[in-house]
Parts: sequence; C-alpha cells; structure tokens
Amino acid sequence: MEPAVSTSSLRESLAVGLRRTAAIVLTLGLTVAAAAMFGSVAVADGFDWVDVVRVSLVAFCALWLSWGACIGILGLIFPSDEVPARNGPPEGRTAIVIPVYNEAADAVFARLEAMYRALDEIGALECFDFHVLSDSTREEAAADERRLYRQAVAELSAAGRLYYRHRSPNTGRKAGNIADFIRSSGGAYEYMLVLDADSLMSAETIVEMVRRMEAVPDLGLLQTVPRIIGRKTLFGRMIQFSANFYSPVFSRGVAALQGRQGPFWGHNALIRTRAFAATCGLPALAGKPPFGGEILSHDTVEAAMLARGGWRVRLDTDLDGSYEEAPANLIEYAKRDRRWCQGNLQHARVLAAPGLPFWSRVNLLQGIMAYLASPVWLMFLLASIAAPLFAPAPVYFVSGSPFPRFPHPETEKGLALLFGVVALLILPKALLLLRAVLTGGAKEYGGAGRASLSALYELLLASLLAPIHMMFQSRSVFQVLSGADFGWPSSEREDGSLDLATSARASWWMVLFGMATLVFAYHYAADLLVWLLPIALPLVLAPLVIWWTASPSAGARARRRGVFLTPQEGREVPLIAAAAHALAGHRRSPPIAGSARSAA
Repeated sequence: MEPAVSTSSLRESLAVGLRRTAAIVLTLGLTVAAAAMFGSVAVADGFDWVDVVRVSLVAFCALWLSWGACIGILGLIFPSDEVPARNGPPEGRTAIVIPVYNEAADAVFARLEAMYRALDEIGALECFDFHVLSDSTREEAAADERRLYRQAVAELSAAGRLYYRHRSPNTGRKAGNIADFIRSSGGAYEYMLVLDADSLMSAETIVEMVRRMEAVPDLGLLQTVPRIIGRKTLFGRMIQFSANFYSPVFSRGVAALQGRQGPFWGHNALIRTRAFAATCGLPALAGKPPFGGEILSHDTVEAAMLARGGWRVRLDTDLDGSYEEAPANLIEYAKRDRRWCQGNLQHARVLAAPGLPFWSRVNLLQGIMAYLASPVWLMFLLASIAAPLFAPAPVYFVSGSPFPRFPHPETEKGLALLFGVVALLILPKALLLLRAVLTGGAKEYGGAGRASLSALYELLLASLLAPIHMMFQSRSVFQVLSGADFGWPSSEREDGSLDLATSARASWWMVLFGMATLVFAYHYAADLLVWLLPIALPLVLAPLVIWWTASPSAGARARRRGVFLTPQEGREVPLIAAAAHALAGHRRSPPIAGSARSAA
C-alpha cells in the first residue's frame, strides 16, 4: 500500500515553497538583467539577427549560472535540517548491494572487507548482508571476482552473509542489475544500501541511515553526499579538494529546496525495498538509442517515480563517512561524462511523463541543462567572433535631421556584465572560504593559509581546464544529438599518469580549433582577441595541460606543499586505512598462475 502524503509537515512545505519561489524569482531576475545588459552592448554598433542569437544564448547561460549561484548561497544560509532517527540497533534487515562491471575485483573486495569488519566491530553485522552483483563481460574479470568471493567468505567466516551473483547477458545495465536482485532476493530485506564498485561507507553511517529510515515510515530513499578519496594525480586531487570543501555546501542548497522530491545519485543511498519495487520499474523508451531504448541515467528517473508514488526522497547532508573515488585525469573524466551526457539528455523523453511532481521535473531539467550549457557557451563564443561580419554599417545621419548621431558606447554596461558573470562564478566559493576561515573549518584543510591557497589554486586550475572541458562536453552533446550511441562502457578507476601522445590523440582537434579561433579573430574581430586568449590558449595547449594535470608527481608536489589537502588526509580514517591495508594484502598475494582460469 502506498503511503499517504503527511499533512503534519505543513510548515516544512510552506518553508520549502518559499525557498523555491525565492530561488526561481532571483534566478529569473538575474537572467533578465544579464540579457538586457548584454542586449544594450550588442546593439551599440547596430542591430542585426546575430544579436538576437547572442542575446538568447546569453540568457540561457545566465540562467544556468544564476541558478548555480543561488544553490550555493542557499547552502550557506540554511544549515542541515534536523532529522528524526530511532535509537538502538536497526530492526529490519538490509542488503548492501555492490554492482560491478569489469572492475578491479581486488579493490572491490578490499572495500567490502573493510565495511564488513567495521559492522562486525560495532555489533551490527547481524542486520546486514552483502551482495556483489556482477555484470562483468570479461571472463578474466568474472574469474577474479569468483576467486576473491570465495576467499572473502573463508577469511571473514561470512557464509550465509556474503553473496555473489554473475549474470549474463547484462540486460538493462546497472538498473537491470538492481532490478534482477529485487526480483530474486529483494523480498528478504526491508532496505537495500546501493553502492558503486568504488564506494566505501563507515559502519556508523550505515547504521544511522537505517535508523533514520525506520523513524520515517514514508521515507523511500535516503541519499548521502559522498566525499572523494584516494586520488593522486593533480587533476584528481583538485576535484577531491573541491568535492570535500565545496560540495557539502552546494548539496545543502539542493537539500534546502528538496521538500519530498530530493535527488538520487545512483549510489551511496539507502532505499526502502518495497517502495522501490512498487514504483521504479523502468520502461524502455520508444525508438532507437541514444534517445530511445533503455533509460541510462536511471537514478534521477527512479527518484521521480518514488516521489510520484507518494514516497519521500531525501538528501541528508550531515551524514559523514560516505566515500567514493573519481576519474584520475581529464580523459577518464570526459569518458564518464560522455555516458552521463547521453543519459541526461535522454531525460527529455521523460520530462512530460504523467504524474511526476513539479520538483522532480525540475531535477530532470537541471540534468539536461548541465550538459547543454557547454555547447551554448561555445555557440555564443562563435557567434560573438562572427558578429562583426554581420554588423550593419553605422548610420550617422537620420532622415530629417541635419546633425549626425554617433553610436553610443556601452563600456560601463559591458564591464558590469563581465563583473557580474565573474561574481556568479566566484562569489559562492569566496563566501564559503571566508566562512571556513572565520569558523575554524579551514583547520581540516591545513589551516586558513593552506585552505586559502588551495581555493586559489583550484580556481586557477579549474579556469585553465574549463575550455577543455567545454570542448569535450560540447562534442558529447553534438554526438548524442546526431544519433551516436556510445552505450555504457566501463570506467578505469585506478590512478595513473598519461603520456603526452595519449593526451595529444585525445585533444588534437581542440588545438586546431583554438588556433583557428585566434587566427580568425585576429583578421576579423581584433578587438576581441585579448578577451579570447583565456579560452583559446588552453585549447592550443590542451595536450600539455591534460598530460601535466594527469601527473601523480605533480599531485605529490601539491600535497607536500599543503595544496588540495582534505580532512581524510589530515587524520587517519580507520575505515579508509583498513580498505587500503586489505587491498595491499590482495596485491602482495597474487593468485597462482592458472588459478583464475580454473576458478571460472
């Protein structure tokens, strides 16, 4: 039976409604102001159709930037809400499910072993079972999984508490993997904690999540904010710092607007099994991929379907002890982003689905806009470069007047718009840094000086990488819109450097684009040349930038200098140390030659 929507939370609903209204009104106001200011600048040399295009593109970009800034400001203003939780041990049984797909099996089982032992140490193990759900298509990967599974069962004495299943074919990818588990084993569990292959979660956090879900009968999904750990390259350490320092605050902004329709990011989340089984059967979309077929980015859709079924979906930003890894270099990041791009753009087919709550549709729309922003920025840059070719000749004498009228320069408005864009990008982060320094939160990041230096380096490095990321993401969008289907390839989760040749093969086309942009601007839009350098130069140098930021030695130098430090590095986290120790043990004792094949 589906839960009824509670009427006892009228005050909460009113507060959330006011926050949403304020955020939307402020975002629209900033967007209109930016579009109007740019319109005045654009038509200073005369009005033409290119100006209409540019103003429209600026409006879209301003909308996205303003919304992100509002989310950050909300996260600074509103603390995490107090949430109810039961005392004592959990009552219901929970399945901890770990879907894997051609992963490094030793790392997966090392993390599993650390979580298993941690739950045992606090006396909560009897309420939890572990399920490794393999969709691996490489036989050697599946063989390693089976061997390490048998080893883990023996070493942990985990018979009847640790399970492994390999399925073939892997219909429906990860969503199909979870659905298969629910059909075969879901009835045995009140809850399931869905992890990724690179996820790690403390025993205390796992137990607390179950307590919170048991305290709220209509809570269907509880999402945490995972912190990135274990990165060694300069690029990896940059996003690791950003995820630890900035993401919790921006996530609080998301939570301030969530109401009953919070986000689901696909992993590190606790789900009420019965609710998920009743509401989240995913249909295949009509037509061929990339917009038809199986729904790739299933998580946001599943959150919307839970909310449509009357269940609460909630993001609790105060839950620590939730970790994951991330791509070590920009090429791996772009590969992962390509999959997410296809999945999120596919949500355009889901937006109009009947019965979805309004904010669930907003969540779907945000995912789409996140990927359209890059090609829109790119098109705006191209339109601005080309605008002088289409600008009408100035008219100095208007009919009926003997006196000339000269074009009115709009320098002040142009500079105000530029500073406004910079403020939208930087202000939330600057305020967050200021708060961390004033409240002592910067101590976890090496102190006020090192935290400030890390924030400055993150800003500079992110600005250097932004044009390259824009190009990767724009290419992904154009590929999807042209009908190319790249499916859901596995990810490389190990840290590692890139050689310069690999970086060049991935970005040579950016070099040509950057050089062509500078040459064209030099001949046809010389006034814009200086303004284009921060965008075009990183593209011309893209192979070197990608290679350098993928360097573990550059990352090690940054760490020695106290740059991009995170709380997990300033103090030993027993769970992370246990997982690293288990992984080192697996790699010190490789399987006997031929054993992996025989295990298959």
